[in-house]
This record gives sequence, C-alpha cells and structure tokens, in this order.
Amino acid sequence: MKEEIRKPAVAGTFYPADARILSQQVKEFLSRAKKENISGEVIGLISPHAGYMYSGQVAAYAFKLLEGKKFDVVVVVAPSHRAYFRGASVYDRGSYETPLGLVPVDQGICKKLREQSSIIQSSAQGHTQEHALEVQLPFLQETIGKFHLVPIVLGDQSYQTCTEVARALRNVLQGQKALLVASTDLSHFHSYDRAVQLDNVILEDIRAFDPQKLAQDLESGRGEACGGGPVITVMLAAKGMGANKVQVLKYMNSGDVTGDRSSVVGYAAAVIYRSNENPPKEPPRPKAGISLGLTEEEKKILRQIAWAAIKAKLQGEKIERPPVISNALQEKCGAFVSLHTHGQLRGCIGQIHAHQPLYQVVEGMALAAAFEDPRFPPLSPQELSALDLEISVLTPLQKIKDIQEIEVGKHGLYIKKGFHSGLLLPQVAVEHNWDRITFLEETCRKAGLPRNAWKEKDAEIYIFSAEIF
Repeated sequence: MKEEIRKPAVAGTFYPADARILSQQVKEFLSRAKKENISGEVIGLISPHAGYMYSGQVAAYAFKLLEGKKFDVVVVVAPSHRAYFRGASVYDRGSYETPLGLVPVDQGICKKLREQSSIIQSSAQGHTQEHALEVQLPFLQETIGKFHLVPIVLGDQSYQTCTEVARALRNVLQGQKALLVASTDLSHFHSYDRAVQLDNVILEDIRAFDPQKLAQDLESGRGEACGGGPVITVMLAAKGMGANKVQVLKYMNSGDVTGDRSSVVGYAAAVIYRSNENPPKEPPRPKAGISLGLTEEEKKILRQIAWAAIKAKLQGEKIERPPVISNALQEKCGAFVSLHTHGQLRGCIGQIHAHQPLYQVVEGMALAAAFEDPRFPPLSPQELSALDLEISVLTPLQKIKDIQEIEVGKHGLYIKKGFHSGLLLPQVAVEHNWDRITFLEETCRKAGLPRNAWKEKDAEIYIFSAEIF
C-alpha cells in the first residue's frame, strides 16, 4: 500500500471539517445523551454512520459510555458502500486522519489478523472513500483520547465472512484491553411505520444477543441493516471475549430528526458488555430428541471416533479409532455431527439415509462438519481446544400429511419441494424456542424456499427423531 495516512473522505459533508466546530458538535451530542448505568465491562458498541445531523445524537448514546475509559486498541468494523470485494480489508499502515488529528493504526494486530485468515487482506480497498468507519473516529477521539486503531471493512457480509473475521479477532485480542465497534444504519427509505416495524426485528435480535437469528432475519428480509455483517461480526467476537449481555441504548430514525416521515433511515446505538450481575436462572429447557437405546459406552465410543477423525486430519496422521464390537454401532443408520465454538455453530453435516454402519457415518460426518461445511472455512488447529462436538443418531424419515403430527422437541423436520430441500434437527427448535409453525417456516428457509412453502400441495414434509449426545 502506498498511502501511509488515510485522509478524511467525508469531512465537510458528513461532519464538520473544522476541528474546533467538530469538537464542539461532538461534545454537545455527548452532553445531551443520557449515560446508562452499565454494570460490567464494555466490550463492544453498535453505532450508526449517517451524517452527524441525522445520526450523531444517537451515536452519542453509545460513545457516552466510554468517557473516562481507556483501551489499548479499538477495532472498528464497517461495511463497504462503494466497493465490493470478497472477505475483509484491513488498512494496516500509518494512521487514519480526521480534523481532530491522527489515529495510529495498530500494525502488529493487523498483521496477526492477516495471519489468522486468508480472507483478511491488507489493502486500501474499501477504505479510501468509505464513510462508515471514518465517522466513528471523532467520537472515539473525544471520549477516550489517544488509542490505536484496527480498521476493518467487510467487502461482503456473508455469514462465513463474519464468523471468520470474528474468530480471528477473538484469537488476536486475547490479553488486550480492546473495544469493538460495529458501524451500521438500519432500514433505508421506507415509510416511518414500516421502518419502525423492520427495525424492531433487528433490535430484538440485538437485545437477544443472537447473531445467528440476526443473520437469518437479514437474509429473509424481515429486517434491514446496511452494516448487518459488522454487527454479526462484533457480536460473535464479543461473545468469544466474554460478553454476555447487550443493551439497546437509543433508537430513532431520520423522520424523528427532520419531521419528514415519508422515507426514513433507521439508527440505533447499543452496548455489548460482560455483566457483573448474576443472571437469573433460566428454567431448564426440555431435552430434545428421544432415546434409541444406545448405552453410555457406545456413545462414548462414537464421540471418540469423531474426535479421532478430526484430530488425525489436522495432524496429517492416520485415524486411530477405538475398537468397534457393539452390534448397535455396526447397524446402518443416519447421523449428524454438529460442531460449536464459543456457543456458535462451526459446522454441521449429516447423512439422512442408512447406507453405512453408524460408526462409519459418524466418522465421515465429523470430518465433513469440520472441513467441508460450505458455510465455514476448514477447521484450524488453533480452534480445536474450544471445539464442542454433538452427535445426533437419526431415526428413519416418515412422511406426514397433517402437521399436527409434528412434536416440537421430539421431531426434526425435512421438507422437500421440487429441487429444494432442507433439514433441521430436533434440538434446533428447542434451542430457539420455536413453535410448530415457526419450525416449519425456518425449515423452508433452510431449503431456500419461501417461509410458507410448506403449505403448497407439492411440498413434502417428513419428520424424524434422534438420540442427541
């Protein structure tokens, strides 16, 4: 990269170009923002990125929480409005400049991020003219003073890109006093009432600290956010850094500012933090699936086989599986293997139909979940210590004609229509507290179908159950 300093691109348009006027304006926004009492450690913020006259007051509610705090490094994750490219771009030299001065880039952390993942590139692409990252900086300069910056722009906002950047951030920020900032506006150019409706979907996902649900609602169009990818990325990374709570601090749209409610843009401010309070105990969720009669020893062997396959692949060695003498493990049966890191899905692949002995299916699906799930990059050795593994041994599919036969918690769903098909395991509905209709709709969405496609005459609905361990 030739540029050592990334010059301001939107000073004089999105915010004042004069340092004195800019400083005064930001301080006025902060003075009018109520400071919420957050009992815990601030790890991340969500902030809008429109012109200050529209969204500056909303942004102040987030940055108000930083007054009096210090951070070793601030990571700002923003969308790319002007350039499309795959993965993420990090500006890793010199400084970012605003009228309030230079913000030095933390070149060491940027280098480590690039080493973590091939999708994170060192480039000015997405930075040179991008406003979404730049407009966050004056608020940071006024509230925390001097800091080092890691500027990240997402060229695409796929869930795979978000999870990969979040994984890299979690790994390189260990031991750092770090702040994450996600830059996003919400819905664009709808009527006031429609905007509020769309924005509330996103705000509920943020409040629930549920990045997967947020990704689903953005993909389905139930809600809108031009920086949805940065929000998902920051939420995932913050969870891995110990955050356990989110609070939405302020919501407005441009209609509240200008009075013109015919076509508005939504703005929100939120904080992601590690709460000091003991969370209330949730009632235990019902156990998903059924018992197929596998013994604890048989389950242990299947888990050993799955782990052995993954570790052998990572180490380039031959798989050393435990001896399989159980008749149950040699019966032909379908199964899924699901992988999670830091509570987030990391891979899930399965075989529905019974073509191989169960122990062979588990071995093959463990490898596929770790290294072949198209939604995620192949598992790396660094992730192994944080990996959780779950096996679901399936019963045969049963076609149904009446949806009343579906028992949420007991049954998984498989829906087929034309060339489309999708499957969700029994535990998915329990984890998300779905009712029967929502379960059907989400299975349709998984199949790439409209949510109500299950009602069509040519839609085939199958149920199955599973022993899950």
